[in-house]
Amino acid sequence: MLLNTRVNYGWVAKLLHWLVAVTVFSLFGLGFWMVDLGYYDSWNKLAPHYHKSIGILLVVVMLFRVAWRCFNVRPDSSKALTQREQKLSHGVHITLYVAIFLMFLTGYLISTADNRGIDVFDWFTVPALGAFFENQEDIAGNIHEWLSYSLIGLAVIHLLAALKHHYVDKNDVLKRML
Repeated sequence: MLLNTRVNYGWVAKLLHWLVAVTVFSLFGLGFWMVDLGYYDSWNKLAPHYHKSIGILLVVVMLFRVAWRCFNVRPDSSKALTQREQKLSHGVHITLYVAIFLMFLTGYLISTADNRGIDVFDWFTVPALGAFFENQEDIAGNIHEWLSYSLIGLAVIHLLAALKHHYVDKNDVLKRML
């Protein structure tokens, strides 16, 4: 089943969900590793290039994901969830989306503060709009770092909640996305 139904997510939604999840965790790991690279390290230029390129491609995937979510049927909330859990789940999902887009924005502000565009795997360049405020790369960098830890923390809580529903509550919440 390619499309969502009122009961289950379709393959497109599932693929987008897991692609974004794996990519976000991978970008976090790459970012965490690359900030400690020395100037003479052979990965000093390559790691940020990959981080930015994958990040820009993830923007495209997320825009498609949002469009898919808006124009496709959304499965009804699982009957196993309480009203409070349904509201909490919706709030967490919205917060994850907002955090991911804020990560893109701050990453863009870091990368383009010197008025150079972002080369995406040497396929195309995302143009720079220059600096919008003084110390843009430092301020955006601090926000980007804080957001990355917050995003990963929230994603881990999301994962733990799904595992709790599967193993403790023994309901269908996780199965719907597998």
